[in-house]
Amino acid sequence: MTDGTVETRQDGVGRNMQQKPRSPGAWMRKAEPVLWSLTSLAIFVGLWEFAWWRGWANPLLLPPPHIFLANLPDQFRFFDPTGARAGALGQGGSIWSVLGVIGWTALRVTAGLILGFALSLATGLAIRYFRIFGKLSLPLVTMLAPISPVAWIPVAVFVFGIGNPPAIFLVFIAIYFVMTLATLSLIDSVPKNYIQLAKIMGCSKRQIYRHVILPAILPELFVTLRVNLFGAWMVVLIAEAVGVGSGLGQVTMMARNTFNASLVFFTMTLIGITGFLFDQALRLIQRKVLWWVGPGNAGGL
Repeated sequence: MTDGTVETRQDGVGRNMQQKPRSPGAWMRKAEPVLWSLTSLAIFVGLWEFAWWRGWANPLLLPPPHIFLANLPDQFRFFDPTGARAGALGQGGSIWSVLGVIGWTALRVTAGLILGFALSLATGLAIRYFRIFGKLSLPLVTMLAPISPVAWIPVAVFVFGIGNPPAIFLVFIAIYFVMTLATLSLIDSVPKNYIQLAKIMGCSKRQIYRHVILPAILPELFVTLRVNLFGAWMVVLIAEAVGVGSGLGQVTMMARNTFNASLVFFTMTLIGITGFLFDQALRLIQRKVLWWVGPGNAGGL
């Protein structure tokens, strides 16, 4: 009798939970960021088209979207999906060619970001954990940090040659030193009472770093990584134009050399969309990894 009642109640609760519709307010909250993004893009495109209509923008130098997007197959033929070179100048080309070039560039950015984030975090923790290592390495990190990643291009080409490694190395350099110094700053800013409480509870130095300091610095460190994501994209485009021979950066350089303004702005559009999607993906990873942080604080930016 009791078991039957419990099962009936559980079935009833289950049916109520399954049949409960999602409220319109919840859908609106999810759709609001997308609507604002589309509105912002529409205003920008509208102002650009208005400037062309009024004759303020030369269509040969600043072609509006309706011009450089008018003949997409003609733009597609400049993209080699194999990543072996910039521009398949023969007949043909499709959206898959474009996605192939985007994929090669995204792969270089992703590899450089993962290496830079992991090694900078390990370096920052090691500098504060091991006193001698910190005294030896921190001055070197501080001296190398102001050097622009562009200045590392000859080094990357000399050491790694032509191909993917120099591009990945330059993305790594673009974020490694900045992220290392950010890690040190965040470690120093961890509230002292957290560490004192952990010591009172009998935690060892290793446990304090693993269970107190690391969870405390990761949220802000992810925000710093997202800020430097766009710098990494700038660097990989320069690296592709100089030392790779393929990718979105090389296509942009080829379009500039051939004075193909439509291809320049088409490639810039692809770069902007891909960078935006990268940032959104990193935000999603941030929310999943930082499960102990509330949804209102995990967003960062």
